[in-house]
Amino acid sequence: MVSHTDSQKYLSTRGGSYNLSFEEVVLKGLASDGGLFIPEEIPSLPSDWQAAWKDYSFEQLAFEIFSLYISPDEIPPTDLKDIIKRSYSTFRAKNITPLITLDSSKNLHLLELFHGPTFAFKDVALQFLGNLFEYFLIRRNKSKTGTEREHLTVIGATSGDTGSAAIYGLRGKKDVSVFIMHPRGKVSPIQEAQMTTVLDANVHNLAVDGTFDDCQDIVKALFADPEINKTHRLAAVNSINWARILAQITYYFHAYFSLLRQVPSSSSSSPPSVRFVVPTGNFGDILAGYFAKRMGLPAAKLVIATNENDILHRFWRFGYYEKKPVHGKEAEGGFEEDGVKAHEEGVKETLAPAMDILVSSNFERLLWFLACRVYGSGDVESKRKTAGDKVNSWLQQLKSEGGFGVEESILSAAREDFESERVSDKETISTIKQIYSQASSPTAATNGHSRKEQQATTGTSLDGHYILDPHSAIGINAALRHATPSGSTHHIALATAHPAKFSHAVELALGEQPGFSFETVLPEQFVGLEDMERRCTIVKKGARWEGVREIVVAEVEAERKGMVEEQTGQDVKP
Repeated sequence: MVSHTDSQKYLSTRGGSYNLSFEEVVLKGLASDGGLFIPEEIPSLPSDWQAAWKDYSFEQLAFEIFSLYISPDEIPPTDLKDIIKRSYSTFRAKNITPLITLDSSKNLHLLELFHGPTFAFKDVALQFLGNLFEYFLIRRNKSKTGTEREHLTVIGATSGDTGSAAIYGLRGKKDVSVFIMHPRGKVSPIQEAQMTTVLDANVHNLAVDGTFDDCQDIVKALFADPEINKTHRLAAVNSINWARILAQITYYFHAYFSLLRQVPSSSSSSPPSVRFVVPTGNFGDILAGYFAKRMGLPAAKLVIATNENDILHRFWRFGYYEKKPVHGKEAEGGFEEDGVKAHEEGVKETLAPAMDILVSSNFERLLWFLACRVYGSGDVESKRKTAGDKVNSWLQQLKSEGGFGVEESILSAAREDFESERVSDKETISTIKQIYSQASSPTAATNGHSRKEQQATTGTSLDGHYILDPHSAIGINAALRHATPSGSTHHIALATAHPAKFSHAVELALGEQPGFSFETVLPEQFVGLEDMERRCTIVKKGARWEGVREIVVAEVEAERKGMVEEQTGQDVKP
């Protein structure tokens, strides 16, 4: 039997699965009881981690962090290093996720996470996940041929960036079919083109008449369906897959060490105070920060920055997790400054569509840790069971009643590590304008780079003016509410996408600025993309998840038939 530490074994947030290996949870994606996988224990860092890791590259940090969650008996160190190397060799920035300073007088920094192949932060995790899938399948299919070979059917939902990042991570991979659902007409034109112009035989795009939550509900229904699970090995690429969260932990440590190298040395031996501000929709990105903080990263606070779809912000204010506002000012008609009222359908369409999410799936993982801490008593197994029962009860209440409330002890525990801010569309546009205008001022430090060097590195500068995408602007707006010239705390906001992916919002904010030209910041990879051939299947409004199941089964059958014919040179009869 392979050797695992507690942090290398996994359980379900709803109490139905225990003692699973990393390979099992990566390939399963979602637990059979509907829960999400988490490590049985969050590991502590080595006692000398600050001194030992301070000069490590992104890839070296990834190896150290991943090794705490993956047994070397599952993936030998040499193999893990190779997977990491291949995953991040596709990034345009040498240091993978560079940290830049937007305003040195306020200690305001931006962590650029969009230097992967699809220009979004999802690449950090999905390049790694795609290579993990390939690694496990090659090992499982050794010496197997034809229909004996294990085949992975990857199913995902996207509000924009996950889809293209998953497709680019899995296109052309042997023994893998990938099905990505996006809400029709509710992703940006560039995002849609990035997905639907990939014509590899193993890639299948489904445009659903509905919202992202509708797409996500279909994914969860398929994973819970015993019929398709008897014949197909389903795998998840959404952040419900634990490997997505794991991969994202790395850039919190990388940002911390980057900041230490940039902050002038002082007589004080204590590290600078750091707050991470994260544009948040599905809660996966900031959850990775929570794991980093629990491991020992000295982050003063994790700040949740939501758009007008503010279910998380409302929870941190009132202790109620509700699809539609029932408690507080939001329930009385919304905020006038948003130009909208409380939405009968739930999801509001904003200028930051990747965050237009009603229910944040990864919040369930945090709830488990909070419940285990607050309600757990007795031995470890009893604590875990109590936490699983609590989470299951809350999620059933969410499903049947549209929301649930928690006790003050849970809310207090949540507030120890997190704060929240809500940013409207008007504020988003204002922030894009503000940063663009001030970036040419003397206080806009660039971490030792000249502006010309910074523009070449980031690809988001125009004559010294920094251009934010709307999601990153939400993070910066939230950070600016606390960053002051007299403050000693450093705020690191996460930049989740390249501005070229959201031309509408950027043009709306900067279209009248003297000298602004959107074409100047358009990456060469995007030029002509919207004119290329596409392939996509429409899932019409009102269609049930069973109809999507039929599409998946038929496409996988046709794909596998083609692969067998290619291998044997003979026609395969249905």
